[in-house]
Amino acid sequence: MGRHPLSLVMVVLAIMLLPYGYTWKEYRIRRSIDLSAANPLISDTKLPTDLVPSGYSLHLHPVLDRSIFSGRVNITLLCAKATNQINLHAHHDLTVDELELEVVRIGGAEDGAKVPIRRVDRVPKKPLLVIYFHDALTAGAAYEVRLRFVGNIWENVEGIFEGKYKQQQQQQSTGPSEAAGTESEGVTEPEEHSFIGTYFRPHHARRVFPCFDEPSYKVPFNVSIVRPRTHHVLFNTALERTVETGDGKHVIDVFKQTAPMSTFTFGFLVSDLQQVTPSLSDEKEDERLKPTIRVWARRDFQKNVADVQQRVKLALRKLQEYWGVPLPLEKLDVVALPGFSYVKPADNWGLIVFKESELMRGYYNLAQELVYQWLGSWITPHWWSDAHVNKAIAGFLSADTAIKIDGGDEFEGKYPMTILYSIYYEFSKRYPHSRITAMKQETTCSKTELVLRMLNYTLGEATFRRGLQRFIQHREYKTFYGEDVWEALTKQAHLDQRLCESVTVNDVVNSWITKDRIPMVRVVRSYANRTATVTQRLYLRERPHDVPEQDKMLWWIPLVVVRQDRLNFGNVSTIRWMKQVREVTLDELPGPDEFIIVNPEEIGPFPVNYDERNWNLLATFLQKEESRTMIPVYTRAKLLHDAWNLAYAGDLSFGTAFNMTLFMKYERNHLVWNPVFTLIDHIGRHIDMSAVHKKFEMYVRTLLTPLYEELVGNQQESEEMWKANLRSLAKNFLCRAGYKPCIEEAQRAFKKWMDSPDPDAGNPVANQFICPVFKWGTREEWEFGLQRVINFPESRVKSERTYLLKTLAGCPSQPFKIDRLLNIMVLEDNGNFTDNDISLIFKMLSGGSSGYSTLFNFLKNNWDAIKLRFKDRESLWDNMINSATGLFTTQEGYDMVSQLYVQHQGEFGTAEHIIEKSLKNIKEETKWSDENLPVIEQWLDHFLASNGVADQKFLG
Repeated sequence: MGRHPLSLVMVVLAIMLLPYGYTWKEYRIRRSIDLSAANPLISDTKLPTDLVPSGYSLHLHPVLDRSIFSGRVNITLLCAKATNQINLHAHHDLTVDELELEVVRIGGAEDGAKVPIRRVDRVPKKPLLVIYFHDALTAGAAYEVRLRFVGNIWENVEGIFEGKYKQQQQQQSTGPSEAAGTESEGVTEPEEHSFIGTYFRPHHARRVFPCFDEPSYKVPFNVSIVRPRTHHVLFNTALERTVETGDGKHVIDVFKQTAPMSTFTFGFLVSDLQQVTPSLSDEKEDERLKPTIRVWARRDFQKNVADVQQRVKLALRKLQEYWGVPLPLEKLDVVALPGFSYVKPADNWGLIVFKESELMRGYYNLAQELVYQWLGSWITPHWWSDAHVNKAIAGFLSADTAIKIDGGDEFEGKYPMTILYSIYYEFSKRYPHSRITAMKQETTCSKTELVLRMLNYTLGEATFRRGLQRFIQHREYKTFYGEDVWEALTKQAHLDQRLCESVTVNDVVNSWITKDRIPMVRVVRSYANRTATVTQRLYLRERPHDVPEQDKMLWWIPLVVVRQDRLNFGNVSTIRWMKQVREVTLDELPGPDEFIIVNPEEIGPFPVNYDERNWNLLATFLQKEESRTMIPVYTRAKLLHDAWNLAYAGDLSFGTAFNMTLFMKYERNHLVWNPVFTLIDHIGRHIDMSAVHKKFEMYVRTLLTPLYEELVGNQQESEEMWKANLRSLAKNFLCRAGYKPCIEEAQRAFKKWMDSPDPDAGNPVANQFICPVFKWGTREEWEFGLQRVINFPESRVKSERTYLLKTLAGCPSQPFKIDRLLNIMVLEDNGNFTDNDISLIFKMLSGGSSGYSTLFNFLKNNWDAIKLRFKDRESLWDNMINSATGLFTTQEGYDMVSQLYVQHQGEFGTAEHIIEKSLKNIKEETKWSDENLPVIEQWLDHFLASNGVADQKFLG
């Protein structure tokens, strides 16, 4: 019931890689963190089950020019168990008229009789309204609660909200004389337009009217809404009639009764947006297709959404074919709402409200919201604890729909890799989700989606689809539990003989989604016997590998194997399941000179390790142009990604992992390159302080230069977005490595700024050039940047100053530049810099060894003066100690920090625990460096020598 990705989805990784050319969309593919919709622990007050609603009669009067609304609601109830109170959800911002409140008996001999009320309470700190009676309500009897209420309309998108937009007035031609006027005479001031809408997900209906605001209560609504004559109302259902109010300015729209639905799917929009006129062919199609699709937008934006109706129809048709049942709606309104600020569309039953930008292109967003019409509005999770299953199905089916329609052009081939990689990184930590609680829900949804994808492969697409069709049968307008999905898939898999009778899909799924971890599979072949021992264990990338009870963690893992002697990636049949056992044996494998690949195309969300010989067979095969392309793109990317991450985790020799990159000399597919940039960044940061780093940079240059120069040489005005992104990434990493053409281009652009008569008036230099200049440029260039920060005018945008400050600190590799900045900001206590500026500098200096080692030496050499400066600024002191001591990775670094700790023991104050933690972390990182740096250096020496690397195009 929440929303998918661009995709968790790993927020920290995405933020870290934004400066290197990845966009938020690329790393998340709409994977917004929607805590409210996906959170199984959502904070809410569940109502007693003594009374069950059977219907609402609701009248609303939103007043646009006063930002208020009023209304009345009659709720019919069935008393399931005798009780002396009625509990309703009602937000504290909603004012309920307790004097006008009444409860009457419905039906029977006492029909219409008022029930005496003892008192009405608003529960402190809970969104509850409680009506107490002198006598208990009768079990089996029906009642009606009648309430009047008023409330405020806010700009924030929760409950009921208001907004405004501007558009040019339409010009009415009055004759030839008007045409003779100048162009400027025809220009008019834009008109301001207002609207009022609702966003009730997950439990904001209570902000607008008292109700049973839980997804399990699905009942019909009879609704009427007052509107100005200048506006119209879009609601869940079609308009039935319009009634005059008598004031000449307003009318009342009365709508057809809704089907049974949850309160969170209730929605309306009062606006003067215009319907996008469908083409004649669309109108003819509309007669045959149900529901009728209507698209709404402001007049100035209509040309941007001219094809939305056709795209919605196409996605709807695909989804109807998949589900096997039509969507039971008479009409579906799709709205492009200007200024709509919420993280996801308002997916009301029969009315979907999007940000304007979300409707511009592609099918994924449209398909996802259409899936929610079936699975969310029509069939609803019983409670929010089941929402992750709902969201995962929506994510999987919307991606599947987009791919079937146009190959998933909007993903640029990155689905599901971006989701998968973020899952790998997050769940391989010692403490997943330790910093961002909302990620737990997001990654649970993401992992469940990947498990669904795995089942689609292993059960077979036809069985999987029939299983989901079985799931929705007989649940129309009802609710479901997560287990119901797995049980339906199990029944279908047994019927189709895709799963043995003793196994259930529940068993498989629960082994994956009940723990915040993923497994690693290791395959060790016995080449003489043509067998392989396959083991599974917890995948941990972070050190130390000391997660409690990891030996007890086991998964149901499908083993799909591709072999070199029968290279067929179309056959994804599971040859064996690891049924929550530690070890299994595979038989009848190919000969000793032929590789195998387990889990091709990332069928399951787990990395795979091999013995060294199998890795080398793969590396050799990939280096041959005629054979490399025989392995599909996703599998090539997986082999590369797995090898480097396993080496980083200490499970594979870095020599073997580096061998797997040799084929990148010939590789030009962006999907294979994407993980390379991430891994270069990770490894580069880790070995930044060692002598090996220079050799690693030479390796990176050798790897990237042919790619970049080819992309530049073949650059065209109109080209695919992935080519531009790949070229940008390659250039960015080469600039960081000191690629001379890049540095010279940056310095030429920067010189124009230095030569300008008023350099403080604005920055004419593109951001991409600033960091290379500050890193590789002269003292004069860096000093010029510093003066621009010091003299930054108040009238300019503050974010420009922040970016300059970040690059001044985070980019230089020369200590004298960083020292100069620290002296000005800390020792001189220059009035141009705030405490927030200093904290930002400390954070940026922790990004590389030049920064944190210079900061450490600055701290060591100026201890007393700094202590005095930060005497009453504990936060700055703690930040400085953390950035200056926490990032070293070698024994030399450990000795430096340890000596500082001993020398000033007892003087660290609030940062005492920080430096102690730093020493512990450095000791662990030192082990990693001692084990891996010699191996990395040996491989790099051999690589550089065999490639005859010439370094004339590089600095440093």
